[in-house]
Amino acid sequence: MATATTKKPDYIVSPGAILDEILEERGIAKQAFAERCGRTPKFISEIISGKAPLTEETALHFGRVLDMEPQVWVNLESNYRLRLAERQEEEEFARQSAWAKKFPVRDMVRYRMFDTPKSPAETVRCILDFFGTASIAACDDMLASRQASVAYRRSQSFRGHPEAVMAWLHWGARIAADIQCSEYDPMRFKACLKQARSLTLSGPEEIQARLGKLCADAGVALVFSPELPGTRLSGAARWAGDTPIIQLSLRHKSDDHLWFTFFHEAGHILLHGKKGLFIDDDKGDIDDPREAEANEFAASSLIPKPMWKAFVANRCFDEASIRAFSAECGIAPGIAVGRLQYERVVPYNTALNRLKQRFEWIA
Repeated sequence: MATATTKKPDYIVSPGAILDEILEERGIAKQAFAERCGRTPKFISEIISGKAPLTEETALHFGRVLDMEPQVWVNLESNYRLRLAERQEEEEFARQSAWAKKFPVRDMVRYRMFDTPKSPAETVRCILDFFGTASIAACDDMLASRQASVAYRRSQSFRGHPEAVMAWLHWGARIAADIQCSEYDPMRFKACLKQARSLTLSGPEEIQARLGKLCADAGVALVFSPELPGTRLSGAARWAGDTPIIQLSLRHKSDDHLWFTFFHEAGHILLHGKKGLFIDDDKGDIDDPREAEANEFAASSLIPKPMWKAFVANRCFDEASIRAFSAECGIAPGIAVGRLQYERVVPYNTALNRLKQRFEWIA
């Protein structure tokens, strides 16, 4: 995913400078050259100094008089003007380099979104390349437009770190674009979710590989991407054209949180259509009924309501009972512990936390 940078020379050679050298080497006076080209000496001087552009017509004349391919002069002029524009852009990026500080550049480099910038101006360029935008103004407009489409606008993460959030989301979209998915089929995705429950008993490598394939076969791109500093996001759900994307951060690095987030985002995909981009942090959006619907979908998908009600009513929450209940449900015991904690039945600092499987990102 890293963006390669090509080293360019820090000097610019104009076609006029090349012309001046050729005339000197051939012993042709500028006055005589101007006459042979049907131009004024002033015009030739302006070409040599770089003040006047070298047009296609002039390239034809220079080519004929000097017995050179006109394309040579066209290319020299094109490259010269491009290098001038690049230098001007470099100077502009250097003046506006403070803009790049809004983004988590160090971690974007760490996760290979782009190579390590060599200068403040290059940092700006790397960020623009990452987002696929031409300028700072265009990038800001695009990010503002995307932020306005996010269903979960009241997220504390989004208010405090919008650039980091958008970088994380865009990173996920780029990864998703490389995932080969079948055409989305909601019925097949529902079947995928049923199979996913059994994966809660698996290790992290198997989860990532098998769950990703199950989702791709159903037409859903599943992306695992570490959270960026300040985002505090657990997951996101949105559509890229006709392909739904579920993005997970493993924020709390525990199986209960991973699986609840996955099913929560799956609920958004199945229940709430293509409109909106849902991002989910620790707070939850209590003002949005769609968040409550996604929560209910996740809870009931992992543990059927009747089984859960009977288990809670029994009021026996020791390790053996939780293991037995989880085995009956066909899920990992950590998920039951997380549910008990979420509903304030057992404390978060309980010894039962040892039933949870822990995950770590490997660099």
